[in-house]
Amino acid sequence: MFFDGDTGDTSAQLTWSNVGLGFLFIVFDSVLSGVLGLGIGRSLIVAALRCVLQLSIMSLILGKVFASQNIFAVAGIALLLNVLGAIEATFNKAKRRFTNMFPCILLSMICGAIPISVLGSKYAMAQHPFWQPDQYIPILGMLLGNAISAIGVGMNTVQKEFAENRDRVETYLAMGASRFEACQPIAVEALKLALLPTVNQMSIIGLISIPGMMTGAIVGGKSVEQAARLQMIIMFMISASSALCTLASLFFALTTLIDSRQRIRTDRLDSRAPAMYRARDALLRKCANGLRYLVCWGQRERGTEEERQGLLNGNH
Repeated sequence: MFFDGDTGDTSAQLTWSNVGLGFLFIVFDSVLSGVLGLGIGRSLIVAALRCVLQLSIMSLILGKVFASQNIFAVAGIALLLNVLGAIEATFNKAKRRFTNMFPCILLSMICGAIPISVLGSKYAMAQHPFWQPDQYIPILGMLLGNAISAIGVGMNTVQKEFAENRDRVETYLAMGASRFEACQPIAVEALKLALLPTVNQMSIIGLISIPGMMTGAIVGGKSVEQAARLQMIIMFMISASSALCTLASLFFALTTLIDSRQRIRTDRLDSRAPAMYRARDALLRKCANGLRYLVCWGQRERGTEEERQGLLNGNH
């Protein structure tokens, strides 16, 4: 078990006061954004609040799952992480969405991340059982987190290529190329860009940066040498899962944007805000209009009452 070891818990017990002090760094960024006119202050605050809320909920759920030592609970959390990851990749990372994008991304993430996490945990990390909750779930979370970013880059690259180089694709199709042959340059470019951050990360890891998983293993009592080997394995797993997830996503995207009759179907791209966001905005507008109506009605009623009292006083 790679977090085993008893070196005595000398770390400080963090409270919400410590979190509040850490939040001052976000406040600093927001002030800096306002001074420089970056316009990202609100986004920083919202992202930080989401971070606090999501990690708080996750800590409650994972605490119960870790204590249960139940493979079905681990499978449920793994499925939940994949669903949430697909939602993030589909509705937040991609600038535009193609038809049935969410189920395609979900299937891509399940087929890419789950096999790599199982094989890596069981054989490369020698975990027994491989689904040990306090070890398997964090590893799967890291694989999915990197896969989300890679898929986002890949999807946006495909959309950009279809917008800028549509004529080239149409030329390939007109000259008799299959849709796979016509899409190959786009797929290669998209996959290359999607994996570039992982390649860069592996290039500087240990030389400039000390990754979080290695730090966690050391704090958990593992020797520095063992922690380094653990991080090597994790980085290799991240590379493989990101490649598989992105490759599957590109397959679904390209076969959707070029149908079986060799026609480019950019009409299947939706540049509108996601439906759930549109519904949220519509609900907020209705609530705002309702509140505005109540305020106006209250002011009108108060004005009417004052006029009535004025008339009564005049009669007396």
